Amino acid sequence: MTSKIHRYMSEAIDVTFDAKRCIHAAECVRGLPAVFDRNKRPWAQPGNAPADDVAMVVGRCPTGALHFERNDGGEAEPIAGENTIKLVEDGPLYVRGNVEIRTVSGETVSKETRLALCRCGASANKPYCDNSHLRIEFQDAGKLSANRKAVAEQGLLTVAPLPNGPLLLRGSFELYSTDRQTSYHGTKAELCRCGGSRNKPFCDMTHRRIGFTDADEGIAANIQPLEFPN
Repeated sequence: MTSKIHRYMSEAIDVTFDAKRCIHAAECVRGLPAVFDRNKRPWAQPGNAPADDVAMVVGRCPTGALHFERNDGGEAEPIAGENTIKLVEDGPLYVRGNVEIRTVSGETVSKETRLALCRCGASANKPYCDNSHLRIEFQDAGKLSANRKAVAEQGLLTVAPLPNGPLLLRGSFELYSTDRQTSYHGTKAELCRCGGSRNKPFCDMTHRRIGFTDADEGIAANIQPLEFPN
């Protein structure tokens, strides 16, 4: 999960960019083209707009590839009051909130506010999505079978990718279908990340039958880099 972080600076606000986390959701390009333009060098120029506007648009990035740091005393990025997980049709899990990625032994790997997690099984940047679902033509409508009553508590959500297995969630969260018409609210779940479960988004142990591995060997060579030039 090691990444090179690019920094684009201005007097009022700096923007950081983790190219390995970018899957071209294009919220930044659509939201503030004066700042984010793939055809310019550098492609991100935060000085071209008010810092509040830059911060607002960066906060729309669903993968956490973009973050900001204020130099003008403005407010830091807020942490969402609820931990939400949205199923993307034929794509990843979009997660927002107070989130920590941990190892199964409890070691914190990273602290997150926004991220996209792979559920097709093919990402070379596990547990994060790298758009491999497009290459392998992963298909899942992103539906949930029924609503489940919300829990009252909120707080930290931990995500632990089990070796060669599912994502282990602990902490209050709200899981939404693609159309947001159905939701599952809970404090623990095991979500499929091999792409093969017949009970998506939940794990049904298919990873054992198909020999799923979370190693990157043999996958990375087939991935086209998503990095924008400096």
